[in-house]
Amino acid sequence: MVSETVEGYASLVEYILKLPSEAVPSKAVSEIPRKLKEEWQWQLFESILDSANLNRSSKSHKFLEEIEKQWNGTRTESSGAVTATNETFVYSIWEEEKNIEMASARKRREEEELKDRTDQPRGTWEDVYRSAKRADRYKNDLHERDDGELERSGQPLCIYEPYFGEGTWPFLHRTSLYRGLGLSTKGRRPRTDDIDAPSRLPLLNNPYYRDALVEYGAFFAIANRVDRIHKNAWIGFQSWRATARKESLSKTAETALVDAIQSQRHGDTLYFWIRMDTDPRNPLQQDFWTFCDAINAGHCKFAFSEALKKMYGINHNWTSLPPMPIDGDTWSVMHSWVLPTRSFLEFVMFSRMFVDALDTQFYDDNQSGHCCLSLYKDKHCYSRLLELLINVWAYHSARKMVYVNPDTGLMREHHKLKNRRSQMWVKWFSYATVKSMDEDLAEELDSDHPQKRRLWPSTGEVFWQGMYEKERTQRNRDKEKRKKQSKDKISRIRSRHHQKTIGKYVKPLPEAVEVSNSTVVVARLLR
Repeated sequence: MVSETVEGYASLVEYILKLPSEAVPSKAVSEIPRKLKEEWQWQLFESILDSANLNRSSKSHKFLEEIEKQWNGTRTESSGAVTATNETFVYSIWEEEKNIEMASARKRREEEELKDRTDQPRGTWEDVYRSAKRADRYKNDLHERDDGELERSGQPLCIYEPYFGEGTWPFLHRTSLYRGLGLSTKGRRPRTDDIDAPSRLPLLNNPYYRDALVEYGAFFAIANRVDRIHKNAWIGFQSWRATARKESLSKTAETALVDAIQSQRHGDTLYFWIRMDTDPRNPLQQDFWTFCDAINAGHCKFAFSEALKKMYGINHNWTSLPPMPIDGDTWSVMHSWVLPTRSFLEFVMFSRMFVDALDTQFYDDNQSGHCCLSLYKDKHCYSRLLELLINVWAYHSARKMVYVNPDTGLMREHHKLKNRRSQMWVKWFSYATVKSMDEDLAEELDSDHPQKRRLWPSTGEVFWQGMYEKERTQRNRDKEKRKKQSKDKISRIRSRHHQKTIGKYVKPLPEAVEVSNSTVVVARLLR
C-alpha cells in the first residue's frame, strides 16, 4: 500500500498538475528511492507535531463537548411540554395545506385537458417558414453588447490577459480595462467576452506552437486583422502570473497610466510595471544578457545571434549582439507592458520574422523533446527568450521606456534617449527596414511558393505592394472576359438560323364579317 500511494501521488504531480515554465519539473516515478516506497516515513512529521499543543486542544474539545451535552439536555426538557400542546395545531395546518395543494393540482389538470381539446389554428408551411425567418432576423438585430464592451470602446487603452486553462481564471480581471484572451478553445471563461485566439490564428490549434510561443501566440492573434477586434489607440498585455505574484496594476496605477496616455505625457512609449531586477529568478542582480543566459541554459546569446543572422541574411561568422548597457536602470519581464497600437503592430512585424528564424534554427531539435534553451525537457522552449525581446526592440527602435510602479502609479523613465546615442542599432530596427524585409518575405512566398517549412506565413497576414497590382490585373482580366462573353452571346443570337414560317394568316375585313353573319341569320329564318 505504501508503494502504491507514493507512486500514485508522484504520477499525479507528473501528469496532471501543470507547473509554470520556470518551475523545476518533478522527478519520474522510477527515480523515487526504494526506501521511500517500503514503509511510511512518519519520522518526517515528528518535528511538526507538538504534544503540548495536542493535549491542550484535546482538553478544550472535551470541555466543549460537555457544555454541548448540558445545553442540549436543557433545551430538550424545556421544550417537551410545549411540543405536546402544539402537535395538534401543527397537524391541522398540515392537513389544510395538503387539501389546498390537491385541489390546485386537480384544477390545473382539468385546465390542461380542456386546452388540448380546443381547436388551435396551425397555419400553412409558408406562415411557419416566414415566422421562423422573422425570428432569426430579430435575433440578429437585437444583438446587444455588454456593459464592459461598451465601456471599453470609449477608452484609450485595453489590456489583454492571455491564459490557458481553468486554473488561471482566479487571476484574471473582470473590469472594462481588461479583456481575457484564451489560448485554447477549451477552458474559456463562461459569460465573458474573452477572445478565442485559435479562431483568429489557426496556428494555435497546434499544441506544439501554442506551448512554445505562449504569450507571443496571443500577440500574433491580436495583430492578425487587428481592426476587427481592437479599436483602441493603445494596447497592453499582462500575464496572469503577475496577479498571482501580486504585481499587477492597482486601481491607482491604472488611473495614473490612463491619465498619462490621454495627456500624451511621454509620447510613443513602452510602459512596463514588472522589473527584471526584482524578479525572483535574478537574485544576483545580473545584467540583461547574463540574466537571459541564466534562464535559457546558457544559450541565450548564441540563439539570439543565430536568429538575427538568419533574419537579416548574414552569412559570415558574425557574433555581435545588440548592446543592452548597464546604466543603473532595469528592464521589463513577464509580458506586462503597454504600447501604442501602431507601435505594437510594428513590434509584431519584427517579432514574426525573429520567431520564424528562431524556429527554423531549433525546430528539429525541439521535436525530439529536448530544448537547447533549457536543462530539462521543456515544451515552453522559446518563451523565456522571447520574454525579453520587447526590451531589445524598444531600446534599439528609439522608444521611450517608462516604469510604472504597480502600487502607487509613480512613473520614471529608464534608459533615456540622450544616453543611448551611439549605442542603438536604429537602422536594424527601424520601421523602413523591418517593413521592407516583411514585404520581401511576402513577395518570395507569393511568387515562388517554397516547399520548405516556414513558420512566418502562419503567424499573420502575408502582404506586399505587388499584391495590389496583381489584384488589379486580375480584376481587369475578369472584366475583359465578361465583356468578351457578352459580345459572343450577342453575335450568336444575331447569326442564329431562323426557321421560315409554315403558313400565313390573313385577317378578314370587318364588312365581310358582317355580311357573312347576316347571311347566316337569314338562312336560319328561312328554315
